[in-house]
Amino acid sequence: METVKEKAITKMNLQKKKDKKNGFWKIFLSQKTLYMMSLPFVAWVFVFNYLPVWGWTMAFQNFRPGRSFFEQEWVGLDHFIALFTDERFFMALRNTLAMSFLGLIVGFTIPILFAVLLNEVRHSLFKRTVQTITYLPHFVSWVVVAGIVTKMLSIDGGIVNDLLMKFSFIDKPFQFMAQGTWFWGIVTVSDIWKEMGWNAIIFLAAIAGLDPQLYEAAKVDGAGRLRRIWHVTLPGIRPTILVVLILNIGHLVSIGFEKQMLLGNSLVVDYSEVLDLYALNYGIGLGQFSYGTAIGIFNSVVSITLLFLANGIFKRYSNQSVM
Repeated sequence: METVKEKAITKMNLQKKKDKKNGFWKIFLSQKTLYMMSLPFVAWVFVFNYLPVWGWTMAFQNFRPGRSFFEQEWVGLDHFIALFTDERFFMALRNTLAMSFLGLIVGFTIPILFAVLLNEVRHSLFKRTVQTITYLPHFVSWVVVAGIVTKMLSIDGGIVNDLLMKFSFIDKPFQFMAQGTWFWGIVTVSDIWKEMGWNAIIFLAAIAGLDPQLYEAAKVDGAGRLRRIWHVTLPGIRPTILVVLILNIGHLVSIGFEKQMLLGNSLVVDYSEVLDLYALNYGIGLGQFSYGTAIGIFNSVVSITLLFLANGIFKRYSNQSVM
């Protein structure tokens, strides 16, 4: 038989469940307008992000356009076996990870440094002008950026070669775009120039949300600018930094292909071909849709795994997470 204490605990648990259920419907009824406004966006996410997952079945078929789903030939894991035995795939994976880590290390830290330094500028007009100039390249397409970079690094009238020869660093024009070992650095620097100002906006917003009294207190205690940055600014935007870092880690193998395709050429293809470009060339380009889908599944699975892994590590050691 249940004791009086056990009955009381059971009754309390039932009441909590009831209150929780009633609380949800109470909130739903009080904010029904907001829920209704969110329905179109939920439908958009479902249609464009979840329904296409049905296409993953192509990776397990020998897909032929024009045939119905039930007429396709099922081949199991054959495309994945072919993928993991292709040397070209591992070369593309190497290039992807190399450019991703360069972008993560350099392209992630420079916007933070830029935001911190720009926050220290006291002349508001100069500050706004610099911020506007630096984030404008974000709105320039990679087609234009690739043309500018290629022209600047060309051996025929390129400003970089002209300056290097003028100051006697080199004797003759250097073919930057023909050197595979230079390609990763060229892509990284181009991406920093294009996205630095735009990526710094979120950190500038986080800095703007810090309590000015913290700076005043640090100043009263005798802290200089560098000390205020180290002990007030950086700890204050630490949650934002960690969240952005976690999201960037989740995209290590999904970096797109526009930069690599537009800046690359046949001389540096061994260093410019990334997974997305590999899927485009060997999947869609050769009509091997099932093979291209297998590459896409690999990208998605690795990205999700890295996201959860990074989120779990940061949540355990810093109590910051995105989920």
